[in-house]
Amino acid sequence: MPRLQRTSRILDKGQLRIFKLRAVDSKMDFGSDRSLETLSQQIEQLQTKLNNYNTTIAKLDATKLEIDAMERRMGDLLDQLMNGVSAQYGNDSREYEMAGGTRKSDRVRRSAETRVKNNGVKPPIKAAVIQ
Repeated sequence: MPRLQRTSRILDKGQLRIFKLRAVDSKMDFGSDRSLETLSQQIEQLQTKLNNYNTTIAKLDATKLEIDAMERRMGDLLDQLMNGVSAQYGNDSREYEMAGGTRKSDRVRRSAETRVKNNGVKPPIKAAVIQ
């Protein structure tokens, strides 16, 4: 699932507000960097950063999809190689174990008693007697 692109409510608010403030006075300036010019620069900077952030997220998502595909291909190749070793040497051979598999004779099997306990019948529930 791709990551969500980020938006900025304060950026939207700033863009709307600058249009309204320009309608009052296009050269509004209260000194100490409190002017429409300063607001305009901050809006541009935030918009640029936000665009860079969202572009980076898109690249990350694309790279993640590529990595996932490569992992699937590698997993398939590993399965095919183990199947080849099993076909040539058998799945109970030392070569199969050396390749990273578990020999058939070394696998632990569940006992019949354990299977009966797990699949056994539940005891009946006693009904309450109403007097």
